[in-house]
Amino acid sequence: MQKNISLKIIENEKLLEHLKENSYWIKNLNRHPRYLKEFEKNMKELYKERPTDKINSFIDNIDMISSIIDTIK
Repeated sequence: MQKNISLKIIENEKLLEHLKENSYWIKNLNRHPRYLKEFEKNMKELYKERPTDKINSFIDNIDMISSIIDTIK
């Protein structure tokens, strides 16, 4: 694997964890370094780190807080 790709993966704990859990990516990244973006995208989908996931989580938290407040009243 190219040094710049391996350094990028090591710097990000979630990328490293995703690589450990899905070792087939090692072969893909060794052969085609351009798959790094796809690897990151896959990790973000799995760990729900996309902006839409964060917004949905925020909305769910607001709904939960609202329902708790309604229950207390």
